[in-house]
Amino acid sequence: MSHSVLKLATRLLRNGLCFNYLKWSGKPAMPQALSLEVTHDCIAKCIMCNIWRIPPEVPNLSVKEWVDLLSSDLLSDLRELDITGGEPFVRSDLSDLFEGISELKQNNLKALRSIAITTNGLLTKRVLDFVQGILPRLQDRNLELIMVCAMDGVGDVHDTIRNHRNAWVKVNRTIKGLVKLRELFSNLVIGLKTTVLPINIRELDRIIQYAESRNLFTIISPCIVGEGRYLNQDRADDLAFSQEDVGDMINFYQRNLFRWSYHADMLVQFFKTGKMKRVCSCGFNYFFVRSNGQMLLCPLIGRSVGNIRETSMKELFFSEEAGKFRRKVGRYPECQRCTEPGLERYALPIEGFSYLSLLSKIGKRDFLQLHEHMGLDKYFE
Repeated sequence: MSHSVLKLATRLLRNGLCFNYLKWSGKPAMPQALSLEVTHDCIAKCIMCNIWRIPPEVPNLSVKEWVDLLSSDLLSDLRELDITGGEPFVRSDLSDLFEGISELKQNNLKALRSIAITTNGLLTKRVLDFVQGILPRLQDRNLELIMVCAMDGVGDVHDTIRNHRNAWVKVNRTIKGLVKLRELFSNLVIGLKTTVLPINIRELDRIIQYAESRNLFTIISPCIVGEGRYLNQDRADDLAFSQEDVGDMINFYQRNLFRWSYHADMLVQFFKTGKMKRVCSCGFNYFFVRSNGQMLLCPLIGRSVGNIRETSMKELFFSEEAGKFRRKVGRYPECQRCTEPGLERYALPIEGFSYLSLLSKIGKRDFLQLHEHMGLDKYFE
């Protein structure tokens, strides 16, 4: 075992022991990942999401409120920041938010390494103007910008799912522009996020081919129904998968193109058993803030621990209510059917033992390739 792998294994062992104590006590770690729903407004009306149904008169937090939140010393070890919506680019002041983040990188967010934005790509000019304008600033601060474009099909199927005319043409145009910008800026990373639905299961191969031909990473995961993040519990029947669908997804995720994907392996086991069994660190080193200020330790469980407009984020994170929530992470009904991609990225480094077991299971070479593929180096700096 090389020195670097031995060092990583030792770190994971130590993290695992610490995490077991945290789960038992309900105490948190320092947050290392954070998702901000900067707006609930959206110009699409996707068939698997009801965020756009939130009344427009419900206020979104201002840029000042978001920047004030991010200036908290609670976030001094933050490594990844996720900006989402709604559609983030409906905000005309998104550049102001990023300017604020860039300033905070100097003193408050020294550990921050990457910022991800999830977009439907419909506002092509606004997206490209923003990215071109902010990339030099982020590069000066040693920050990576990860642009995640929602793509649920190649062509008309995408338009149907997004419930928006010419949605495919627009997102394709946006991606084409981003790929050109990537040639100029090494700190730009581009990927696709696909929500798997009964209507687009037969589209997945085309999406993979599209991504590979443009050197884009992919996040392909089944839709989630519930009262949390997507507010779509009323669509459970419409979004239900048939047994044939489940079989097709098992075959898809077992293919070699997912040989480095921990998430794909967990999905295969979920489809075979009906229960998700994976590590989760929601509430320990990760949480989610809705556009109205409600703080959720898990974005998929619709149970707020309070509003940052009324109580400080730090006080909410260390509250008795948050401690009770943490003790039950992994045992909520929502946990048993959680297929949210990405959550294991935050969980594997801090939980330690599950990630360490992969080393003995798949060997040093494959383990290091998985580690690089998932971009987890930033959690061990």
